[in-house]
Amino acid sequence: MLLGDIIRLHGRKTPSRVALLDTGSNRSVTFGDLLERSNRVANAMLGLAAPGDRVGILAENLPEYVECYYGVPAAGMALTFLNYRLHPKEWAWILNDAEARVVVVQEKYLDQIQPELGEIPSIEHVVVIGGKSRGGYPDYDDVVGAAQADPPGPVVDEDSTAWLLYTSGTTGFPKGAMLTHRNLTVAVIESVIEYEPQPDERNLVAFPLCHVAGYSVPVTHFRGGRVVLTPMFEPEMWMRLVDEHGITGTALAPTMLNMVLQQPKLRDFDLGTLRGIGYGAAAMPVEVLRAAIDRFGPIVYSGFGMTELGGNVLTFPKSDHVRAINGEEHLLASCGTPMCLAEVKVVDEDMRECDPGIVGEIVIQGDQVLKGYFRNEEGTKKAFEGGWFHTGDMARRDEEGFFYIVDRMKDMIITGGENVYSREVEEVIYAHPAVSEAAVIGLPDPQWGETVTAIVVLRPGTTTTEADIIRASRDRLAGFKKPTRVIFVDELPKTVSGKILKRELRDRFTD
Repeated sequence: MLLGDIIRLHGRKTPSRVALLDTGSNRSVTFGDLLERSNRVANAMLGLAAPGDRVGILAENLPEYVECYYGVPAAGMALTFLNYRLHPKEWAWILNDAEARVVVVQEKYLDQIQPELGEIPSIEHVVVIGGKSRGGYPDYDDVVGAAQADPPGPVVDEDSTAWLLYTSGTTGFPKGAMLTHRNLTVAVIESVIEYEPQPDERNLVAFPLCHVAGYSVPVTHFRGGRVVLTPMFEPEMWMRLVDEHGITGTALAPTMLNMVLQQPKLRDFDLGTLRGIGYGAAAMPVEVLRAAIDRFGPIVYSGFGMTELGGNVLTFPKSDHVRAINGEEHLLASCGTPMCLAEVKVVDEDMRECDPGIVGEIVIQGDQVLKGYFRNEEGTKKAFEGGWFHTGDMARRDEEGFFYIVDRMKDMIITGGENVYSREVEEVIYAHPAVSEAAVIGLPDPQWGETVTAIVVLRPGTTTTEADIIRASRDRLAGFKKPTRVIFVDELPKTVSGKILKRELRDRFTD
């Protein structure tokens, strides 16, 4: 099955059904329209490049992005995602690494990327979304509109790269994860089985489409549901859109959900149509999760996944959240159990599976695991040592099979020879009533190797002290785990998906 088959099937069976609603322009797109536009995108790209080439895209959440989701892979090319929050030099690095021949750019970002285009020799064509003759470049609507609406000609293999996503680079230099049609369709089918979206689904996409969480678009479309786009996330706007459009489902990063819960107007909107709120992309503090269940009821669920997996491989469904709030509170710290098409285990350094309760690394096998890293044999070989994909996430599982993430391998702190898992310390700090957000990192220390340091954002209108945070931590943590230093900041640096950039914090506060 190819990624575009999802739209082809619904475009033929229910062509008048609304597939997409753009809240920015209040424009509706039917499945029939989306099928035609995807075909035109594919044929337009075949007029500019060849099967096997890479096509970059730099844009916010627009209908044109969704057209490219399906259309570029249908041409046998790899859609290469550019995070609009990166620096132009970083866009240039990715496009150079991918050797992209075409780049599709939203007009508002053209002035930023244009000075870098001369440094990307592989780029032969620049197509601008929403910019008629802007800078002498062709307009997207003109290029796509002039192409044939018939299905594209090339025979595309299920194992050809459909999406090329560069890792967020939170811990190092980004790598291009090659996700094939097979990877993505298996991830979609698995999520349809586990999360059970319905044909009347109205899914509000709050994550940016340049993030792997955008796979929720084909998940929703697989069942004939409606995708509702918002240009970017803002808490009050999110609540207004849920109310206005009768949204039934959405997904948020923990930081995004925390922002909603702290919004003063939280009770001013009707959010009763929501049947499901998924969360993921980063660790969820237990205190935030408990507040979400208290506000929205037992409609929250989660999954564990990453860019290299095309979606989720662990699921923590609503039913298990109900168990948690009915007395089994330890489950609130879990990220769930393996999904139906994925093999997941926790192993030690010698690839031996760990017994329940023992911390090791999560490794994965399955058809949704990436083909490899683009032109990076060393990175690919290291990631697949022992025949399993290594996630870099440290976890344990319990006797019942629930997995519990304790830290990223690269975020683990070693102080005085003892391992400190930053998430464990963060959970304690989040319980403090004045704390809005927290990130725990290790900073160099001449005596102990690293010192446990908490970077804290306070709730508006509250105050506390470094000594108070440390005192509260001492009451619940071993002495070597408690932070020895607390730094208060106005905000934490984050990726476009809301993941806290600990690497940037370490760089900023290392003396």
